[in-house]
Amino acid sequence: MKLAINITLSLAMLALCVWLVWPNAKAQHDLNQAWESLRFAEFWPYLLGFLGLLMVTHFCRAWRWNNLLGPIGVKLPPGRLLTVSSVGFMFILALPARLGEFVRPALIREKGKVSASAALGTIAVERIVDGLIVSLFVFGAFFAQRNSPLAQSQGWMMPTAYVALGIFGAAMLFLGCALKWPDETVRFSVRMTLSRHYAPRLARVLEVKIRAMIDGFLVLKDRRNLIIFVLWSLVYWGANGIAFWVLARGFGLHVPVVGAFAVTGLVAVGISLPNAPALMGQYQWFTQLGLTLYVGEELAKGRGLAFAIALWALQVVWYIGVGAISLATPYVSLSEVWKSRHASETGDEAQAVPESAQAP
Repeated sequence: MKLAINITLSLAMLALCVWLVWPNAKAQHDLNQAWESLRFAEFWPYLLGFLGLLMVTHFCRAWRWNNLLGPIGVKLPPGRLLTVSSVGFMFILALPARLGEFVRPALIREKGKVSASAALGTIAVERIVDGLIVSLFVFGAFFAQRNSPLAQSQGWMMPTAYVALGIFGAAMLFLGCALKWPDETVRFSVRMTLSRHYAPRLARVLEVKIRAMIDGFLVLKDRRNLIIFVLWSLVYWGANGIAFWVLARGFGLHVPVVGAFAVTGLVAVGISLPNAPALMGQYQWFTQLGLTLYVGEELAKGRGLAFAIALWALQVVWYIGVGAISLATPYVSLSEVWKSRHASETGDEAQAVPESAQAP
């Protein structure tokens, strides 16, 4: 039932975003002109710059995870860390409703040492810190842009910034409460699901899983690892924003650097919703929406859409390609990925893992 609900939400998001982003006759004409005017001789330096920065973002996104795993007693060797992360990133992109988030934790679980639930707690910290970083920047960039002629016609801008900041701020507060008052937080979380009244057995399972997940929040008490993780995250998001800016210039979109970071942040917030398969439609619409604040609605719907499609396609090819290559290494196998699916759905921590998946 849960899987069916996730897939339904994902397909609904796909239909909605494709409908929103589908160009009208004039936008289609502008889109065709944008593709026709693209000259590879002039475009390739921007493309190479973007791909170089994409490699940086991929490495930083993967490498920083070790600083979240360290406090729960896990340290993956570099090859294992990069391949597990790459496979996880591929499935986050490929699977609907962010079901791929379960792959990384399940792949490193080890009986008696680290549970998938505890590892999932590190992913929760990662997502919340990322959300807080981008929400703070989006809020600051939108606040600075609020009086510009292009932004004044966009009534969604500041409410979106406030809502994103509020959601991730509340999530950060939850992390703090979970560390300071774990028992009370577990009871409150289970109470909010109402499962005690309708499914007492499920409530007991949830208590165990939430308590195990809170173990993954331990990095918040480890100042050294937390600082290093945040620094890697800043480099990751910095490279993301610059990559957006570089490729946009290749398409003739003169978005300011601050605007590139703001749109990147808006897209990051937007795709945290139940995502369509491969983020199709969703990624393009949020990119296009953010561009209207800096290049105007007309340009965003034509040349901006061409840029959004290219930006999305390059990342899809990259993440699926690197993930597929990682599956061909001795560090990860298809059978492990299949077992990780079972662990993520059932929460079975007792299943043994292959030697290659064990943390030293």
